[in-house]
Amino acid sequence: MYQTKTMADFTISNENWARLKIKLQRKYNHLTDDDLIFELGNEEKLISGLEQRLHRNREYVVFTLKKGLLNIDNNRL
Repeated sequence: MYQTKTMADFTISNENWARLKIKLQRKYNHLTDDDLIFELGNEEKLISGLEQRLHRNREYVVFTLKKGLLNIDNNRL
């Protein structure tokens, strides 16, 4: 069975990324700054990298990122 990659159905602004990055570092303290490099419009690369580093599937990573963005002003992820 082949797994197809789909485009991320959300976008992350630079302002939101700064906050989301802090949340991710707090929850997954083994993530390095290099793991969390993000370029505007390149959500797919971020998702792929987090899948590998967290040893989780795409659905989990996307869910986690969306959850963090939904409550961006909250410190919890």
